[in-house]
Amino acid sequence: MFRPMRRIKQQVTEDECKRILKEEMRAAFSVIGDGGYPYTIPVDFYYDEEDNIIYLHGAKAGHKIDAIKNCDKVCFTVWNQGYKTEGNWEWNSTSVVVFGRAKFMDDRTVWEDKLRKMTIKYYPTSEEAEAEMQTPPINAVQMIAIEIEHITGKLVNER
Repeated sequence: MFRPMRRIKQQVTEDECKRILKEEMRAAFSVIGDGGYPYTIPVDFYYDEEDNIIYLHGAKAGHKIDAIKNCDKVCFTVWNQGYKTEGNWEWNSTSVVVFGRAKFMDDRTVWEDKLRKMTIKYYPTSEEAEAEMQTPPINAVQMIAIEIEHITGKLVNER
């Protein structure tokens, strides 16, 4: 169902893809938006390797939510900071592309746990993360789980 990578020599292992999902901080989340147009937004996220699920959050209403209600098929892309090798100008980075299905999380106990783990990933201290979890807007949060169906990673050399 999913295409194999065309540039197979640049493909990285699934373990490398999972490492990048765990370590990196920003991603692009794509849905099928209004009128069939792609809609991509930058997101913060948390990857739970044990569940093999990517978690993100947002408001309970809006373009992203409407798009998921209409079609749960999504694409999620993350990339690392990359590097240059000594004496070369070109940049090398690894990107990971995930295809999956987005589901709204309803069980508050479960989604609060995932939101807490995501918050800890981004806040400098666990105390600051916990304080953020106690703010009143938490009731307006919609947690989304991306069930991974296909994942590929590619080492990109800009030369």
